[in-house]
Amino acid sequence: ISHCLVSVQVVGIIIGAGVAIVLIAVLIFFVMRRMQLRKLEAQEAPKYRFRKRDKVLFYGRKIMRKKEVPTLQMKEPPPSVLEADLTEFDVANSHLPSEVLYMLKNVRVLGHFEKPLFLELCKHMVFLQFQQGEYVFRPGQPDSSIYVVQDGKLELCLTGQDGKDGVVKEVYPGDSVHSLLSILDVITGHQRPYKTVSARAAEVSTVLRLPVDAFLSIFEKYPESLVRVVQIIMVRLQRVTVLALHNYLGLTNELFSHVMSAGGDHGKDGGTTPTLSRTISMPVDIAGIQKSLRSDFDMAYERGRISTSCLFSVTQEQRERKVTVDEVPSSVYLYPEEELGMENIFSLFQGRPNATLFEEAQKEILKLMKIEDPALLNGRVTFHHAKAGSVLARQGDQDVSLHFVLSGCLHVYQKMIDKQEAVCLFVTQPGEMVGQLAVLTGEPLIFTVKAERDCTYLKISKSNFYEIMREQPSVVLSAAHTVAIRMSPFVRQMDFAIDWMAVEAGRALYRQDDQSDCTYIVLNGRLRSVIRKANGKKELVGEYGRGDLIGVVEALTRQPRATTVHAVRDTELVKLPEGTLNNIKRRYPQVVTRLIHLLGQKILGNLQQPRGPFSSTPDVTNPASNLSTVAVLPVCDEVPISAFNLELSHALSAIGPTLLLTSDIIRERLGASALDSIHEYRLSGWLAQQEDINRIVLYQTDSGMTPWTQRCIRQADCILIVGLGDQEPALGELEQMLENTAVRALKQLVLLHREDGPGPSRTVEWLNMRSWCSGHLHLKCPRRVFSRRSPSKLREVYEKVFEKTADRHSDFSRLARVLTGNSIALVLGGGGARGCSHVGVIKAMEEAGIPIDIVGGTSIGSFIGALYAEERSAVRVKQRAREWSKAMNSVFKTVLDLTYPITSMFSGSAFNTSISKVFEDKQIEDLWLPYFNVTTDITASAMRVHKDGSLWRYVRASMTLSGYLPPLCDPKDGNLLMDGGYINNLPADIARNIGTKTVIAIDVGSQDETDLCNYGDSLSGWWLLWKRINPWAEKVKVPDMAEIQSRLAYVSCVRQLELVKKSAYCEYIRPPIDRFKTMDFGKFDEIYDVGYQHGKLVFTEWARGDIIENVLKDHRSADYNDSKKTDSCTCPSADFTDLAEIVSRIEPVQSYLGADGQLLKRKKNTPLLIYPITFI
Repeated sequence: ISHCLVSVQVVGIIIGAGVAIVLIAVLIFFVMRRMQLRKLEAQEAPKYRFRKRDKVLFYGRKIMRKKEVPTLQMKEPPPSVLEADLTEFDVANSHLPSEVLYMLKNVRVLGHFEKPLFLELCKHMVFLQFQQGEYVFRPGQPDSSIYVVQDGKLELCLTGQDGKDGVVKEVYPGDSVHSLLSILDVITGHQRPYKTVSARAAEVSTVLRLPVDAFLSIFEKYPESLVRVVQIIMVRLQRVTVLALHNYLGLTNELFSHVMSAGGDHGKDGGTTPTLSRTISMPVDIAGIQKSLRSDFDMAYERGRISTSCLFSVTQEQRERKVTVDEVPSSVYLYPEEELGMENIFSLFQGRPNATLFEEAQKEILKLMKIEDPALLNGRVTFHHAKAGSVLARQGDQDVSLHFVLSGCLHVYQKMIDKQEAVCLFVTQPGEMVGQLAVLTGEPLIFTVKAERDCTYLKISKSNFYEIMREQPSVVLSAAHTVAIRMSPFVRQMDFAIDWMAVEAGRALYRQDDQSDCTYIVLNGRLRSVIRKANGKKELVGEYGRGDLIGVVEALTRQPRATTVHAVRDTELVKLPEGTLNNIKRRYPQVVTRLIHLLGQKILGNLQQPRGPFSSTPDVTNPASNLSTVAVLPVCDEVPISAFNLELSHALSAIGPTLLLTSDIIRERLGASALDSIHEYRLSGWLAQQEDINRIVLYQTDSGMTPWTQRCIRQADCILIVGLGDQEPALGELEQMLENTAVRALKQLVLLHREDGPGPSRTVEWLNMRSWCSGHLHLKCPRRVFSRRSPSKLREVYEKVFEKTADRHSDFSRLARVLTGNSIALVLGGGGARGCSHVGVIKAMEEAGIPIDIVGGTSIGSFIGALYAEERSAVRVKQRAREWSKAMNSVFKTVLDLTYPITSMFSGSAFNTSISKVFEDKQIEDLWLPYFNVTTDITASAMRVHKDGSLWRYVRASMTLSGYLPPLCDPKDGNLLMDGGYINNLPADIARNIGTKTVIAIDVGSQDETDLCNYGDSLSGWWLLWKRINPWAEKVKVPDMAEIQSRLAYVSCVRQLELVKKSAYCEYIRPPIDRFKTMDFGKFDEIYDVGYQHGKLVFTEWARGDIIENVLKDHRSADYNDSKKTDSCTCPSADFTDLAEIVSRIEPVQSYLGADGQLLKRKKNTPLLIYPITFI
């Protein structure tokens, strides 16, 4: 042993001596080197120094050359966006008398009359004075006037079955009492008395009365105006009936009479139709209306979706040569008179030849429609025979016809709300007609027409019917009357109680803290909801478009208004007073079910938004859903605005009917003087009509602030400011003029880029030089957009383009989905290396043809999402993500980044370098796709959503795992940011708040075990240690301290994830990646393949189940709404409204169809037969 010790000592001495020699040698080397350098300095010539002044200038220029990356300036919305006008309907300061203003406001429901016509109406106004309690009209008096309150207050009452009067609405100054159906009865010559409706003065009141007969004198001079007014009445009747009573209150067969009333007996002279001229007059006497504008009849044609270009293409001789009798079976099946139970001429047709039968039937149509010249039917009526079970027209069909039943009967069904069942509304018997409402209005059919047994009928197409109306306008009266007598007495009562109101741009519909006494439904226009906080600050809550329900929660709960709602532009609404709603609930208790469902949807929508510091407040950066009108404004003359609009129209046409309007198109279609102020009402009416019949209308402004440009801005729900991305950021002259006006529409910046040009840059500068913009988009345009062509050549090019289907992956299709509220968001969750599977799923999405419009994510999801938002190619994303994963797998760099673990184990420098190398100085605003990510602000204890700023910094912040990396200091405010997974690991709710319709959420987070050991009230660590080290002991699952801390950190995230999984808007995907660990970046290819294979499997199933089609379908379409309703009905997660609906469901007293097709009264305790729709 001693010998070994001596040897060790010798070796130690030798090593020590060697080290000492090396150190001495290094020291001598540095001393010698230093001496040589001093000798060289002494031999060199003396150096000249800079003067201080020159040195300061030099370093000053050097500092100035260093350009910092600009940051987005946070701007508040201007007052015109958030505040309503303080003045309401200004009567005092108007140059017109108050009675004229009030009458103009209320007669506007019948259409836009020119000033001379309106003044002619005003001559018939009568002033009436009523004392408190005095009746304005009572049951039994003729229903033939429009009443407008000038001062005071009226109460509209309905007489119930018990004989008592109930107040359904209160009428204040400026409001009116009238019924569109009653006006129609007077116009058609079938005036009726009041039956159950009365009005009395609640206080001393002055009332204006306008007799409906005053309209007849105008219609005698202008028969074409008659068609237009009747059509407007029909349109508004259908919208009130379908939108308010059916869609929102769930009523179906309560809206129609099952048996035609006596007024509908066409064989008797129940009423006299006003005598009107058959020719279309060209008056110039009292109106002085220039006929360069479109006539009322042309507008009626357009409203009915009939092309006026084909009206005169068929001459009289050609019509007479057309075949008038279709091929039908040789023996027409007719039911005997006893079976039909009707005494009419059709029982005499049995056994007659088809030609004779056809002639007799035509005579009946002449009587029913009161057609004076039988030649009008030549070539316009066809004879048909339908087999039992065949469907003649389906609910939602656009191209409909009139069906006049000869034998058999046609059953009319309507789908029930939130159900796949259909209820029979009524049966069209021989001698009756169906389909008139849809033909007159041009709206989609609101019911399905089906032949339950063999049926013979005559058919008049929509275009043929309009040709007949053009030659004899009074035909519209007969057609409208047949619709009116089908309406139930309940609908007639509601026609008095439900108001049609117009709100001018900037006016408040109601203000915060006002009393809630009614509910509103938007017919056209746009409204904005703004909340005033306790500190006085106002915030934008949301916007409402066509078909939206407003104020229902406050009205049903009788709470004060929570927000102020004002009109962004001129808006028409349906007003449903509280008294009317209570009356409907008493009469039809099943309505309570629907109201509970509506209320539950609203409340649950709020409940599903988490509260507190970790909540995602409703985001208004893109409230573009449900837009109807969009104005397009170029930044400069170099912007190819015409090609841009044509390209956008092509993309929008794949979603729904789209119309592009320019000043040239307006002059071409409406006349050279269409934009003159004298034709203001007619132009407004025509534009409103275009909005009704199209999914979206594009307004292209002129290059200057012309009257047309002002009109575009006034009509717009949203303004697109279009610039060229490769030019210097600039503010256009037209924009500068726009900045000086109070514009209420939201503005979005759109920057165009060439296909082969550089990517987006300097977006922040574009945004900073403008006032508040709600958002921005980058579009890569096809080469044809930038090619210079004459207008005629451009039209030729795009005529060929419109023949092809729009590419759903193009940037213009993305913009179209954004504008129509059909955006698809991709949200990627956090999970470390498991997030590499995101790339595989994205690749499978591309192959399945699913477009991505918005990208968001947390942690590794924010990294992969940022790559895709920049590249938009799964191949490039895979390449760059693989390189980064390889760098993350480097042990040497990881060891070098170790530091003293006070805040974290690593300094974060190496990780910062790896992220910044990937994204460099890219800003979030310069990404191709809109992008956001989520971080946890531990300074403010809140969730942060980042949509602008330095990309690599916020990606790094979102990937900052506690204990491993230090928090990142926010470059904006210095707050400390950590991994967003602690709060919201799958931020699908944020994507939904931004305004997307569908969110595809991919979850790759770790799943904690839930089958933990129940060890009792106390736990011994020694016992746990023995269980773990003893190979024969039974293993127990008890979390250690680190796991407990981790679970506590992710509690909020887990709760949020469960809400996302249950939401109807989210398509949840989770690849099978549980076997991979958080730091398995070296297994990139293997994890990628798992995501790709799972994605292919999922999206193949989606394609088979039509999920992809539903994702791409317009959210306004009936098919999409039906599919979503089905999904919500079959959802396994129930909410509290399900029980409420079951408890409150009261079956209505209904009628059902017997075996012979006749309507029978339902007996007590007899089950209700509901006929399902048969889809053929």
